[in-house]
Amino acid sequence: MKTRKIGSLQVSALGLGCMSMTSAYGPAADKAEMIKLIRGAHERGVTLFDTAEAYGPFVNEELVGEALAPIRDQVVIATKFGFDIDLETGKRGEGTNSRPEHIKAVADASLKRLRSDRIDLFYQHRVDPEVPIEDVAGAIKDLVAAGKVKHYGLSEAGVQTIRRAHAVYPVTAVQSEYSMFWRGPESELLPVLEELGIGFVPFSPLGAGFLTGKIDENTKFDPTDFRNMVPRFSPDARKANMALVDVVKAVAERKAATSAQVALAWLLEQKPWIVPIPGTTRLQRLEENLGAVDLDLTFDDLAEIAMGLSKIEVQGERLPEAALKMTGR
Repeated sequence: MKTRKIGSLQVSALGLGCMSMTSAYGPAADKAEMIKLIRGAHERGVTLFDTAEAYGPFVNEELVGEALAPIRDQVVIATKFGFDIDLETGKRGEGTNSRPEHIKAVADASLKRLRSDRIDLFYQHRVDPEVPIEDVAGAIKDLVAAGKVKHYGLSEAGVQTIRRAHAVYPVTAVQSEYSMFWRGPESELLPVLEELGIGFVPFSPLGAGFLTGKIDENTKFDPTDFRNMVPRFSPDARKANMALVDVVKAVAERKAATSAQVALAWLLEQKPWIVPIPGTTRLQRLEENLGAVDLDLTFDDLAEIAMGLSKIEVQGERLPEAALKMTGR
């Protein structure tokens, strides 16, 4: 497995997003099978594993902690704080909570669930408008001094917030959605990250599955699948957005690759400090995704993709309205 640097952290060129193993894309998968999958990812060279207290809540961290306990010193575990979640009951409030005392309590609770003495990368899941980012960064600085956290990250944060946070304590990585299906980070975010030497970890690098070519306007999602609430995944939007899938498929067929591999390889080509974290619950898909690391997209391939993308306006917002309001702050 090739490696990359995000900030000062060396990790595999592709990480593994673990959220879908317990939530968001339908019912939770079999726990024993997911432990096997996570360990299988490490056996194939993956060293970055992404989770959060909010996934469940709590159960995803517990799964990741159990799976990685035997190989803890060989992997990088990223988790997140920042939502208003009762640490005893797991009951979710309506918004965010990044008060310094809460961040520190979340860190202690996450460490127990992860069966670890440190969190390698601790992201603020969403920016809290009620708490100055300088106070958040200060709390992380305290956690680093205490040996509980190694690196600081931000998720779905705006560029001014990133600059202010970085001035207090170095931000190692920023996580946001990025793929051919959502290219918003290209205009402002990526230039700022490059300027500051911060790594970028795209989630939903396959457009929540759409770029694999396995979804069309007739696809039926499980009632608990979050995509039922996403405007971009309405049947009409999916039908219109198939033009994007056609661009990816054309390159994939010529390269004897899959659409997923082309979509991930395209992301890897954008910057050397980008490390996507595709998620899956199937070993076959994991192995397929990892094949993207060795897929060479030529100048001509990238030019063909760029030309195709320039002619397409993706239909539908990437998140429900309420969720969108929590991004880019």
